[in-house]
Amino acid sequence: MESLLIRDNPLLLPLNKKKTVYDGFITVQERDFRIRILLPPDLQLKRARLHCCWQLKHLLREYEHIVKQRLQQSVDLGGFILELKTVLEVALNRCPEGRSVPPPRYYSQLISEMEIVGWDKMLSIDMDFQTLKLRAEDSSGRQHTLTVKLKSKHPAEAPDCSADLPVPLTITWTPQSTLEQLHSQFLLVLESLTDFWDVLDEIDGKTWVLEPEKPSRSDTMRRIAIGNNVSIKVEVDPRHPQMLPECCLLGADHVVTPLRNKLNANMHMWNPDSSVLNNLRDVLEIEFPSPATHEKSSFNVECGICYSYRLEDAIPDQVCNDPRCGQPFHQACLYEWLRALPSSRQSFNLVFGECPYCSKPITVKMATQKT
Repeated sequence: MESLLIRDNPLLLPLNKKKTVYDGFITVQERDFRIRILLPPDLQLKRARLHCCWQLKHLLREYEHIVKQRLQQSVDLGGFILELKTVLEVALNRCPEGRSVPPPRYYSQLISEMEIVGWDKMLSIDMDFQTLKLRAEDSSGRQHTLTVKLKSKHPAEAPDCSADLPVPLTITWTPQSTLEQLHSQFLLVLESLTDFWDVLDEIDGKTWVLEPEKPSRSDTMRRIAIGNNVSIKVEVDPRHPQMLPECCLLGADHVVTPLRNKLNANMHMWNPDSSVLNNLRDVLEIEFPSPATHEKSSFNVECGICYSYRLEDAIPDQVCNDPRCGQPFHQACLYEWLRALPSSRQSFNLVFGECPYCSKPITVKMATQKT
């Protein structure tokens, strides 16, 4: 058994003739971990003591009870080392890819960099000191969060960075880069998007936005109420926010068609020096309902089939074209309703049938299948 111990662990050697002290390394997944084992004079493992390097302690901190149990149950030292290496394999496999325990200088450098950035900008940091969140404020006073996931070889390896932005976050990093430089780059990105957020903040503050229900800083779309069962969906370009956005009018044909004609006829009037909201008013020749003039409940008309306003993330966006009806429906509800009627017919991705309320012709696209 002694020969098996030496064969499987050639870097772990006894330091005295009685073989009560072993010191050296055990190797797992091509990584060496320093360990020292002190045995009592009778060589009973139950009363043995282990001294591990800090990397090994870090990896086994959630498995201490298992290690103690194996120490009590193993017949000899060779069997225990084999059990210990099995536990260590599990611990290493549970670590995210590329994650290894950072050396001590990693922590000292990180603390130093955090002090330079400023503790007031530190929102949180995880227990492993590898994922931290930094606060940033743009010139308009908006608060933003930068999530930084550091690699164990920081700063030699570039960290993974993410934020709630409408564009990809591109960061320049070199082995000499610091968290302060990272934070400064993030501020520059925020400033480049200030006009974009100004446009959407004005829309959010001066109109009734139907979708998204709770806009995030990365959302580029707004569905704005124009009237009862009539709205416009605008997609603002983050890089060119003052330009004419992509527009889609939603509602019954007899209401949408005149608005679409005005949009096409007045498109040349778009003024990049004016706000997007003012341009939309001028081009469409309308006044948008606002929180100052209307209650939002005026536009939250429930679906005529399921009798709810919001179905998961969808709101009623299919409207009966008969001016005397104008009942709204969720696309999924109307599709399922028409599909169940023997009188309905389907052509490609369209289903033709009758309005559940007034029996006038109504059409709906096939509901998109969620994956």
